[in-house]
Amino acid sequence: MRIADIALWPEEAFNESLFPGILYDRLGLKKDDSLRVVPVKRSIDARGKKVCVRFQCEIYDASEAPPVLAMHHEYPDVTNRPTVIVVGCGPAGLFAALKLISLGYKPVIFERGKDVQARRRDLAAINKEHLVNPESNYCFGEGGAGTYSDGKLYTRSKKRGDIRKVLETLVAHGARPDILFDAHPHIGTNKLPRLVAELRQTILDHGGEIHFNTKVTGFIIESERIVGVEISSGAKIHGEGVILATGHSARDIFSLLHRQNILIEAKAFALGLRVEHSQNLIDRIQYHCPVDRGPWLPASSYSLVHQSFVNGRERGVFSFCMCPGGFIVPSATAPGEVVVNGMSPSRRDSVFANSGIVVAVDENDFSRYQDQGALAGLAFQSGIERMACALAGGSQKAPAARLVDFVEGKVSAELLPTSYQPGLASVDMKQVLPDFIYEALRRAFREFGKKMKGYYTNDAQVVGVESRTSSPVKIPRDRETMEHPQIKGLFPCGEGAGYAGGIMSAAMDGERCAEALVRQLALRY
Repeated sequence: MRIADIALWPEEAFNESLFPGILYDRLGLKKDDSLRVVPVKRSIDARGKKVCVRFQCEIYDASEAPPVLAMHHEYPDVTNRPTVIVVGCGPAGLFAALKLISLGYKPVIFERGKDVQARRRDLAAINKEHLVNPESNYCFGEGGAGTYSDGKLYTRSKKRGDIRKVLETLVAHGARPDILFDAHPHIGTNKLPRLVAELRQTILDHGGEIHFNTKVTGFIIESERIVGVEISSGAKIHGEGVILATGHSARDIFSLLHRQNILIEAKAFALGLRVEHSQNLIDRIQYHCPVDRGPWLPASSYSLVHQSFVNGRERGVFSFCMCPGGFIVPSATAPGEVVVNGMSPSRRDSVFANSGIVVAVDENDFSRYQDQGALAGLAFQSGIERMACALAGGSQKAPAARLVDFVEGKVSAELLPTSYQPGLASVDMKQVLPDFIYEALRRAFREFGKKMKGYYTNDAQVVGVESRTSSPVKIPRDRETMEHPQIKGLFPCGEGAGYAGGIMSAAMDGERCAEALVRQLALRY
């Protein structure tokens, strides 16, 4: 095997019918089945005057070439095997369940929300009727918040698990093979529901159980060991252990842990707004093209960071979950609050680009809620979401302002067209956000305009609030055993526990928690 690097023009790299022949030709190889070329990395290089696409390829003799999917996804039947309870059916819960099956244990998943198909009706109700179902929304339901999000599959968590294995599992369940080598792999919110349903079917086919519309309402603790859970029907379900993978918005679970005196901690997070530009503007900035990106290049993205000096201290301000060719969606989990997030379809073909622009928040910032103990950050977060709802009229309309107006402290006389279906309300954004967040954002947006010429414009607008960037609560666990330090058999997992940030890191954390739980069971028995 040898490695080769080549650069292709976008019309060569993204033309699926021409790409294989061009690839072999540029590498100087005959396409006669004697050699096989395997792309292992693809990235867009926009540094020069003309954008190109760079590939790193592995070249094998045909007889030695590895299969596209190196992992074997053969699972045993665990119908009659010992039970492990998994709370939450997001990426962490689903991948924990698959790992448990591979290790010979029966996962029983409890998910408060609905399956992906039934969940669509509740999403339509939020967008069209402004009705928020607290159990089924953009955060709760099969696949978790990731199902109806951008579907990004890249992570900086290189040490948390086997990235390739997770990607191959997704391909085996219907994702496009190019996620295996794309530098920034992405599935798209329109493709994720079917993929999630396929993951579900694998779990069910091999003896696992998934119970939708079933909320966990209590933890059964005996001699400082969790032995099961109580569910919304009143039934008590016992298992060998519990993987708690409820996601960053399961506030009732945080409150339940607090009430049952199970140790949790307040955690730093980030909060701000979502900014929306025309995708064409972002393309012209990033690809330095005079008119548009053309038919072959994908919608461009960006990543921005700035340190704003506010009230005598530096505040990190950064872009979060940038969604090229995407939409802003309502992500509230209860009536009376407004929360926004972003998502992109697989083709990323919306005329809008949006990104969270958020400010780092730490425990000193929510000290006035110290009477809430470990729930202080949650109270701070919730208060801003309720204020956003009230100022925008009490529905799912979101408070908004044109970008330059926001920075100059003005209420916009007129707002721009938006991808946010429930609609926008022009308000004084200084009333929505705490002073330090508002000031940090104002300074950062001016600097971002210097880094990306044309970014700082009144032809863009900010929409509030982007508040669910990560969990405001951490559920502690031992670094080695991954078990809760106080309650044996409880394995805090994924974003909700404070150990992941996105689909990939959550999936890998789910696998690690399952492996850790099984190791602990082996020591017990």
